[in-house]
Amino acid sequence: MNRVTAWFEREWTRSSAWQFLLRPLSWLFSVLVSVRRLAYQRGWLTSKRLPVPVIVVGNITVGGSGKTPLVIWLVEQLRVAGYAPGVISRGYGGTERGPFEVGPLSDPVEVGDEPVLIAARTEAPLFVGRDRFVAGNALLAAHPNCDVIVSDDGLQHYRLRRDIEIVVVDGQAGFGNVCLLPAGPLREPVSRLRNADFVVVNHGSDDHATQSAQLAVPNGISGKPISMRLSGQVFYNAKDPNQHALAADLRHQVIHAVAGIGRPRRFFDHLRQLGLNIVEHPFPDHHAYRRDDLAFDTGAIVLMTEKDAVKCRAFAQESWWVLAVSAQLDDRFFANLLRKLRPTYGPQTA
Repeated sequence: MNRVTAWFEREWTRSSAWQFLLRPLSWLFSVLVSVRRLAYQRGWLTSKRLPVPVIVVGNITVGGSGKTPLVIWLVEQLRVAGYAPGVISRGYGGTERGPFEVGPLSDPVEVGDEPVLIAARTEAPLFVGRDRFVAGNALLAAHPNCDVIVSDDGLQHYRLRRDIEIVVVDGQAGFGNVCLLPAGPLREPVSRLRNADFVVVNHGSDDHATQSAQLAVPNGISGKPISMRLSGQVFYNAKDPNQHALAADLRHQVIHAVAGIGRPRRFFDHLRQLGLNIVEHPFPDHHAYRRDDLAFDTGAIVLMTEKDAVKCRAFAQESWWVLAVSAQLDDRFFANLLRKLRPTYGPQTA
């Protein structure tokens, strides 16, 4: 992992002397964030609405919080409920400014790794673009049957009006030292959660170490925070996805675990909970892998996340395996979301 990034993530979990030097910049950032949001609320800046409802899945902190598994889960649930969902994303890390349609075999270098993963897992129409309103219109023009759009990230992209906001909170990292950038990890104040329709706390797969993190979510938000956990025990082969393996098949071997995600520790902890003996190889989030990055011992077993795997397809080896994870949430959460969605936009078939 990039040493500067790792250092900031450590420091953001506590208060230290250097942060006091950055506090004035954090206060200035807070003022700018508040003024910008107020400008959209008052109509001083134009916010535009798409002809179908928009559900934004975002967060108020930098780094990974578990948005992508939740977006995948939400798309699958909407489809079961009778909707024809589409997805828009900024395509973070990609070179395309958009709007650009993404498929399962799209190049992550051009469109970003998370959009390719979402397209592969859901097979839903997906467009990336720096301007999400433009991306949404392009998606609807190409797929006129789409009747609801899920925005992967974009909580702070107020140019696009949204009907439902879902904020994902990392159950392990919480809100760090509760300071805004650059002294802390927050993009917006914690009080922003009070305006969200739903707050989802991602506890990962650890039932014990993360229970206290939910206490960091303040009172006064819209309803009780919803708990989300990630489950995954089956690996598929990076070179031949039709091959599968269980953790039991990989035990008693030295394994190289690779993670270029927002919270690599979560992936490594999950593998250890499965009883695997691993050597950790953390990389920066959205890392663009090269063959040399994974040049371990010949034939060594390598385990990686799905987000990493989409960037390693061109040089995948038979000894590389990918862990597929799925979000687990209470059915009552989706039932409540449908109640907010259906009064105006409910599909005729549902």
